[in-house]
Amino acid sequence: MFPGGSGDIGLGKNGAIRHDHNFAVRTRRLWNRQGYAVIIPDTINHINLRGKRSSATYAGLIESIIAFAHEEATVPVFLFGTSQGAIAAVNGAAHAASGTIAGVVLSESVSVMGGSKETVFSATPQKVTVPVLIVANQDDRCDVAPPQAAQQIASAMTASPEVRVFMVSGGITKSKKNCGSLTPHGYFGIENDVVDKVSAWLDAKSR
Repeated sequence: MFPGGSGDIGLGKNGAIRHDHNFAVRTRRLWNRQGYAVIIPDTINHINLRGKRSSATYAGLIESIIAFAHEEATVPVFLFGTSQGAIAAVNGAAHAASGTIAGVVLSESVSVMGGSKETVFSATPQKVTVPVLIVANQDDRCDVAPPQAAQQIASAMTASPEVRVFMVSGGITKSKKNCGSLTPHGYFGIENDVVDKVSAWLDAKSR
């Protein structure tokens, strides 16, 4: 699971997480209840990942995370990225060795160039060769992740055997910014519905 923002989740030595508002982080127990183990990488020394997620160096780090997942269990491995984290998920999927991942899920993907100077299109989506699920909230008002761009992202996945766009709606706004985690951009208030529907897709691809 690749969270958005700077990528810094504040993981302590005792396993506690200081910054857990991001959708990919705060829903980890919901995914567990669906039967999925979750790996959420933190940054080293609070490094800001903005502008770095589409790099070859970060693709190499994701390769290591995939290898670690396979060491832990003999199960299908999926990459899931939300907002800025969607850039990481595309990059990882584009460079993953054949047979190492079963699919990739992108939610509220950054598709418009902003302060990070990179988007999902910077991460060579045309090289992704696994099934892709793109989730977009019709009520997302984040200026760098417009829901209407979901189909454009899907069209860029030219090597994928299957690309599905799944539209959702709703959510509550609690964050001050439209791109904040506690808004429709982060599925705040509709987490259970989104997790249930994405899990159904993951289940189908795990068979």
